Amino acid sequence: MRNALGLMLASVLAAVVIAGGWYFYSSRADQGAPKTTAARAADPLPAQAKLAARDDVETTAAIAGKPVAAAAAPAPAPAPAPVQQTTSCTNPNALGVSRVVEIDTTGGPGFGFEQYKQFDFLADKEVVLTFDDSPWPHNTPAVLKALADECTKGLFFSVGKHATWHPEILRQVLAQGHTVGTHTWSHVNLAGKKMTEQQAKDEIEKGFSAVKWALGTNPSPFFRFPQLSQSPALVSYLGTRNLGIFSTDIDSFDFRKENTPDKIVSNVMTKLDKLGKGIILMHDFQKRTGEALPTLLARLKAGGYKVVQIKAKTTFDSLPEYDDAILKELKVPAAGATNGRPVSSVVQTVSQR
Repeated sequence: MRNALGLMLASVLAAVVIAGGWYFYSSRADQGAPKTTAARAADPLPAQAKLAARDDVETTAAIAGKPVAAAAAPAPAPAPAPVQQTTSCTNPNALGVSRVVEIDTTGGPGFGFEQYKQFDFLADKEVVLTFDDSPWPHNTPAVLKALADECTKGLFFSVGKHATWHPEILRQVLAQGHTVGTHTWSHVNLAGKKMTEQQAKDEIEKGFSAVKWALGTNPSPFFRFPQLSQSPALVSYLGTRNLGIFSTDIDSFDFRKENTPDKIVSNVMTKLDKLGKGIILMHDFQKRTGEALPTLLARLKAGGYKVVQIKAKTTFDSLPEYDDAILKELKVPAAGATNGRPVSSVVQTVSQR
């Protein structure tokens, strides 16, 4: 009996000693243990991590406005084509659009009496507003604002390279209801002595494919020669491609450095008052054009002139080989690079403002 009682007391004493040692060890270990996930989440982000996060946002936001450099990373595919907006005009005294003309470009008709005399479709006091060399940062948006303020429309001839550099701006042009044609790939003189006929055709076709890529949809089948410089062979070629060719009646000469905004307005109005109507040539590539346009539109309205909007009966079908050439030029991954994954499995909206 005594032996059994002693054995029990010894067992209890041993348990107490073991428990005390475990408590002492656990207390020391807790002092050096890492923080829990919840505790770390409450800590402020380290300064270096904050800087990295901020830089990522700023870089991403700046990408869209920069021209594509020759050695730049592959250009992303543009966003889907914008839906045509049909917003009503809020300016009761706006210049507006007097009528919309639809053109059948079959056979390559030419317009603008400086070079083509076949089609006189404008009535007295009617004008067509045309803009070359788009799109360009700041300058094209300034032109778009001036047109929007007067609820009127223009015909834009885009340079292919510019379209690939700033597709988001060209999509704004289309989204605001303007008509988009092309002005070659790189704005070279197609009738120059060093330009072969094949090189000229490449410039034309590549320009259309570039604008198509930027817009995400087919452009209108309208074309203007750079410097209005053409050849009989190229005019015939455009006819086989069913492209309407636009020259001009009134050149604003807004590209000349000595011409101030006031001088541009004077150039246009002096010629227009003499002719009584016409296709006006301007360049939304030029800063001074956007500065001159509000005054010019006001002068047109005060003079009783009406704006005619130009649209095409059909869109232009680019050639697949030139579409592929543009993708290679921009280093856009081929469709197979997606490995068959749908967009929704790659990109998802997790929050929206």
